[in-house]
Amino acid sequence: MPPFDQLRFQLLRGARADAALALGTFALVAVAEVQLLRSAGGSTPSLVVSWLLIAAVCAALLLRRRYPVAVGWFTALATGGYHLLSETDGPLVVVPIVALYAIAAHGRLQAAVAIAAAMVIGMSAGTFAGSSDIGGTAVFMLAGWLVAVVALGTVRHGRAAYAEEEARLRATEERLRIARELHDVIGHNVSMINVQAGAALHRLNKDPAQAEEALGAIKAGSRETLRELRATLGVLRRVDEEAPTAPAPGLARVEELAASAKPAGLTVRIERTGAERPLPAPVDLAAYRIVQESLTNAAKHGGAGRVSVRLHFGDEELALSVEDDGRGAAAGPVLAGDGSGIAGMTERARTLGGELAAGARPEGGFAVRARLPYGATGQPMEESDR
Repeated sequence: MPPFDQLRFQLLRGARADAALALGTFALVAVAEVQLLRSAGGSTPSLVVSWLLIAAVCAALLLRRRYPVAVGWFTALATGGYHLLSETDGPLVVVPIVALYAIAAHGRLQAAVAIAAAMVIGMSAGTFAGSSDIGGTAVFMLAGWLVAVVALGTVRHGRAAYAEEEARLRATEERLRIARELHDVIGHNVSMINVQAGAALHRLNKDPAQAEEALGAIKAGSRETLRELRATLGVLRRVDEEAPTAPAPGLARVEELAASAKPAGLTVRIERTGAERPLPAPVDLAAYRIVQESLTNAAKHGGAGRVSVRLHFGDEELALSVEDDGRGAAAGPVLAGDGSGIAGMTERARTLGGELAAGARPEGGFAVRARLPYGATGQPMEESDR
């Protein structure tokens, strides 16, 4: 059975909610009207007109969502006519107040203010005309109610707009995160496959053994790409599948990255300094993706042969650098952010409160340097864990 809160919010939505509101309002006004008629009496034509106006005003609430402004004006004018023609002072004024709230909740503030002003002016005119049923106190109380109703409707509209904008921002952030993750997952492996395919084609006749090694690396890389793609799509679909058996991307798999780059002609050296510690999952993933993207750029764009990866585990942050001996600035437009490589790495670092810098080295080649704060979860590893 759904929770009570869910049932309550479901009852307040849709055409059924409008029908329930219209019938409930009609029942309330009818009961009050009958009680007033018993004490005041009245002529038959006056009674017929009064009941027709009551039915029309309450029925108009059925259209308050589709035509809020028109319903507001109709209920306000019809209620005014009811009070002029009827010999009793029934509570029909509650209907235009409900319609006024709906107008303000739809964001039509100017229309709500205009209708409220017309109602106050109409009641004030009745006071000046000498109506015994209307006094200055009644006008003042009505004006206060109308101001409160318009204010409540405006607040409701503001909250709904804020919630909608917040949901839109969350969706945009999630879409960018997914795009960045897919770029890092697929871009690295596909780039390596492209480089290795070119090497295999070049060596096919000259050195069949090396060509065969490159083709084997292409097969392994494509299999890894398919596995990670299925895992990512499985998360997006929220499919109940078996837990993945391969370890999650992190610095524990950085040696695999180095091995996968070897068939592409890269010799990768990894250097670790400082007190190693289990990293928070976002930091571990970001460091892995930064190294991965840097190796991709070195192989595909930089024309590098040697790459040095340095990981320094500080007390409060991880500092990493990836330096190669490639063309450096020669690959500028591709590496500077026209694509999503450097931009994606920079965004990852900033999301964690860190920073990333990338550019050509004075002595030649290209360097990517980043620092990633641990946050509150990174603790030094024990010697046995190491």
